[in-house]
Amino acid sequence: MAAAVHCLSSCLALPSKLSNLSLNGPSTSSATHSTSTHFTSLSFSASLSHNFFSKGCFSLSPVQRPTRRSVVCEVATTKKPDSAEKRARQAEKRRIYHKSRKSEIKTRMKKVLEALDVLKKKPDATPEEVLSIEKLIGEAYSIIDKAVKVGTLHRNTGARRKSRLARRKKAVEIHHGWYAPNPEVSA
Repeated sequence: MAAAVHCLSSCLALPSKLSNLSLNGPSTSSATHSTSTHFTSLSFSASLSHNFFSKGCFSLSPVQRPTRRSVVCEVATTKKPDSAEKRARQAEKRRIYHKSRKSEIKTRMKKVLEALDVLKKKPDATPEEVLSIEKLIGEAYSIIDKAVKVGTLHRNTGARRKSRLARRKKAVEIHHGWYAPNPEVSA
């Protein structure tokens, strides 16, 4: 029985006053202090409703919760997106966007250059045939300018590509004799 009291005091971390607790009543040993508190004997039962526990030190009574219906909403905390992952997503979006614009520029330039090559190889070409090619050149210029404006192409790259189209058109006109440079005015 003394082992049970020792187990209660050591396992449950009871105060030091309870170290002299006996199951039969107050302690009669000479080692006890005169100020020690005497407790009534403990009775052990399966329901753990001891006099000791009901006096305020410990309470092991079952808790009754009200029966009510409640909806619990939990917010899943999403972690803040990593800046490197966000930059990678943005870069991929820009890459696809720029890729389509550059592809359109290449297609327009290719159409203009092929039309100019066909016109250059044609022996009986007329100056009116250049008008349809000039329309294609105007569309290509527009696409190039838009690409420069949104940042897909550098402005020097855009200027170089427009210049390439203009030089090729001028070469075709010179080849057929339709281009006559303005005579310089001498002062």
